[in-house]
Formats: sequence, C-alpha cells, structure tokens
Amino acid sequence: MGSTKATDSVSAGQAISRLEVLGRAIKQVQYRHHRAVDSRLTDVGTTLAQWDALRAIGRHPGASAHDLAVYTFQSDQAFGTLASRLINQGLIERRPGRGRRIKHHLTEAGAAMLDTGSPVSQAVLRDSFAGLNDYEQATLLELLQRILERPLE
Repeated sequence: MGSTKATDSVSAGQAISRLEVLGRAIKQVQYRHHRAVDSRLTDVGTTLAQWDALRAIGRHPGASAHDLAVYTFQSDQAFGTLASRLINQGLIERRPGRGRRIKHHLTEAGAAMLDTGSPVSQAVLRDSFAGLNDYEQATLLELLQRILERPLE
C-alpha cells in the first residue's frame, strides 16, 4: 500500500509537532532551572546572571569581555553592563591585556561568592535530575552533546 498525500501530510505534521514539543520541553527545563537557581541565589546575595558571570571568569581567568559574553550567552553590551556592576560590588577586576584587550579576574570576594553560589546551583540540578538514574542522565547528556556538535545549516 502506498501512502496518500493526506497521510504524508499528517505524518509530517506530527513530526513537526513532536519536534516542537521536544524543543519546548528543553526550554521549559532550562527556564525552570534558571528560576529556581536565581531565586535561591538571591538568598546568598547574588543573581543567576551575576553568579554565571563569576563562574565564567573563574573558569576562564583573563578572558576578554567578548569571550565572557559568549560563555554566558549574552551580548557584548549586556556583559559589559553586568561586568561594571560586578566591579562596583568588588567581585571582579579588569586588568590591561595585549593591545586594547581588557582581562577579567575574580577578586577574593568574587571567588567567595562563586564558592557560595556553586552548591546552590548544584542542589537545583541534583533535584531536577533526581528522577533520572545515572544511566539516563548520561544518555541525556550524550544525546544533547550530539545535537550541539552538529552545526545548524
């Protein structure tokens, strides 16, 4: 039996719908994590955006504002504004680099805030993924990494 245009159309529609649901589910999980982490970080005196910037600087000391914007999924301008707030709070410092490049580093207070916020983030992720066993978590990570490795056309 051959397929008809109506069934082809329904199958294509179902596939698109399933992919939309999948994409939305990924976004919902991310949004849920962000809201929970941001809410709990408020209790320790920071925000998710600030803590994420501290984490990026901690992982990439001496990085430029542009590189840090990329690591934190922000525009250069947004990261620059955030970095200025972090400097005013005494959490990071800028140092001259090669040419016009400015390098970013954590201060002692910034490193302490990063250390304070890390268990908060870890607890949210641990709670969120608790419904998956180790094998399922590893499989999910592998599948997401495979998606990320494939460039979009």
